[in-house]
Amino acid sequence: MRVIWIGIAGVIGALLRYGIGEIIPKVGGIFPVSTLLINWGGCFLLSWFSMWSVKHGFFTPTMRTAISTGFIGSFTTFSTFSVELIQLIQQHVWLMAILYFMLSALGGLFFAWCGWRIGER
Repeated sequence: MRVIWIGIAGVIGALLRYGIGEIIPKVGGIFPVSTLLINWGGCFLLSWFSMWSVKHGFFTPTMRTAISTGFIGSFTTFSTFSVELIQLIQQHVWLMAILYFMLSALGGLFFAWCGWRIGER
């Protein structure tokens, strides 16, 4: 049953990610804002949900796994980040590539920390 819930949540997360990607265009046709925002949001959500759900015991372990691994796992995407970073490098837009890398890494850590702090309250 756990696998079914993970699959259902994964479909929802993947479709939401795709929809957001379609709505938010790349800045200047190059900079992948949607992936950056999706991954920041996922860092916050996973960190917050991990703390909050365990602390409050509102969800069963199966539902926690479905939401964290299924929904949030399919919503965020390290692989797309990596491919888009390579594309920026191949296009020789070095400043954008560095900016994207730094914003993704440091922003992800920042939003995970924020989620953690809010979740433990």
